[in-house]
Amino acid sequence: MKSIMVCHCIGICISCSSNIETSQEKRPFHRDMGIYIRLWRMFKLWFVFFLGLMVILETGVQAWSTEGHVMVCQIAQGLLEPDAAHAVQMLLPDYVNGNLSALCVWPDQIRHWYKYRWTSPLHFIDTPDEACNFHYKRDCHDPHGLKDMCVAGAIQNFTTQLSHYREGTSDRRHNMTEALLFVSHFMGDIHQPLHVGFTSDEGGNSIELRWFTHKSNLHHVWDREIILTAAKDYYGKDMDLLRQDIEANFTHGLWREDVTSWTDCSDMFTCVNKWAVESVNIACHWGYKDVESGETLDDDYFNSRLPIVMKRIAQGGVRLAMILNRVFGDSEEDVEAAST
Repeated sequence: MKSIMVCHCIGICISCSSNIETSQEKRPFHRDMGIYIRLWRMFKLWFVFFLGLMVILETGVQAWSTEGHVMVCQIAQGLLEPDAAHAVQMLLPDYVNGNLSALCVWPDQIRHWYKYRWTSPLHFIDTPDEACNFHYKRDCHDPHGLKDMCVAGAIQNFTTQLSHYREGTSDRRHNMTEALLFVSHFMGDIHQPLHVGFTSDEGGNSIELRWFTHKSNLHHVWDREIILTAAKDYYGKDMDLLRQDIEANFTHGLWREDVTSWTDCSDMFTCVNKWAVESVNIACHWGYKDVESGETLDDDYFNSRLPIVMKRIAQGGVRLAMILNRVFGDSEEDVEAAST
C-alpha cells in the first residue's frame, strides 16, 4: 500500500514546518516574517477544512454518516489511557482543541481530491455476491487488482505507521497525523456492515428504495438513515443522548460482558479479518435480507436493525480505543501487524 511521507502535507498538519523554523534560526534578520508564516499556515488550515466540507456536502456521505463517525471517535477518545490521550492531542492540529471526533470524517472529505484519490478503495471491501464470507487474499484489492487496497489492509498499514510514534521525531517516514485520522475513520468503516457488501450492487449503493417517505438506497440506510431516524424518534435529535445510550450499553448494560471479547486482539491481521467477517455476516443476514430494489423500508426494518447499528458503533469505538492505547501506551502488549 502506498505509504505517506512526512512532507505529504494535508493542510491540517504542516509537516515541513521544522525546515522553515530551522531556516529562521540561521537568518535572524528574517524573524519578523514569522508572524506572516503563521498567518499563512492558519489561512491554509481553514481553507483546506472549508474545501473538505464542500466536497463532502456535494458528493454525499460515503461511509458511516458524519454522526456515526463522530460517535465512534467520541467513544474511543473517552476510553483512552493517559499516554494515548496525550499522543492523540499532540498529533491533532491546535484548532480542534484535542477533539479527535472533529476530524474523523476528514478521509471522506478528501477521497475525491486528486492527491488522495488513491485512498478511495480503502473505505470498503467488495465481496462475491451472495457468498456471505470474506477472504483477505481474494477480496482485499482495488478495482485494478492492487493488493491490500481495502479497509482491512488500510487499518493494518496505518496502525503500523502509528506504531513508530514512540520512536520520536527522528522517525520521519510517515505523517503520523494522517495515519491517526485514517485509522480512526477506517475503524468506523469496517464496522459498517454494508462496507463489506456485495460487488455487483456496490455494498447496497445501487439498491434504490424508499426509507419511510423519501428516496434512499440500502447503503445509505445503514450509513445514516437508521441513525438519524433513531435520533429524531427517541432522542429529540440530540446525538449526544444517543451516544450516551450506546456507551451505557457496554459500560453497565446489555453488552457489558461482551467487551472483553470485542478487544481480544493478538495481531492486526487476525483482528481486521474478524471485524470484516462480522460485517459481511450482518450484511447478509440483516442488511440485504428480504430487501428488494424499489420497495419501502419502514418500522419493521428500522426497529429490528437499530440495535445492530448501535452495537457496531460501540464496537468500532471500543476497538479503536484498544488500538490507540496499545500503539501509544507504555505497555509491551502491542498490536502487531502480521504480514499476509
